Amino acid sequence: MATPLRSLGSDFRGFLTRGNVIELAIAFLLGVAFGEVVRSASNDLLAPVIAYVFGDLNFVDYFAVLREGTTPGPYATLADATAAGALTLNWGQFVTRVISFLITALVLFLIVRYLISMQRRQKSAEQAAAPATRDCPFCLTKISPGATRCPACTSQLQAASTPLPASAVGTSGPG
Repeated sequence: MATPLRSLGSDFRGFLTRGNVIELAIAFLLGVAFGEVVRSASNDLLAPVIAYVFGDLNFVDYFAVLREGTTPGPYATLADATAAGALTLNWGQFVTRVISFLITALVLFLIVRYLISMQRRQKSAEQAAAPATRDCPFCLTKISPGATRCPACTSQLQAASTPLPASAVGTSGPG
């Protein structure tokens, strides 16, 4: 007789080893790594370009003091305000994180868009490879490639994968 704890343990082990949970864990870890790459792109690539174009612009140090700290302001940087114990509204950090989010969303959009276009190309190539219709050899009506009887002249046909014998052409159907 299995104890409830042992049953719980085996159920939990079964839950963890299911494919969906493992795939979700891998996706989560990839998402964390991707977030680090985007954060680096934002801080190390985009921020210097913005600083070069607009002057020495660093959004992280933009803040509003809501309450003075033990040392009265003004504070040159957010780190100075935090060290003094001031209560701050860190809107510069928020702007930086919004920019990071927008970059992440754009990159993900471009990846998904690329994957969808690849699927469409593959699907259209498959459709182009397989003919949508073929001609009935007796009445030349367009028919399905897998048809075994023509709906127009009711002639017996072979499937499109095997060619019709020469003796079958013109031997059946109303004419």
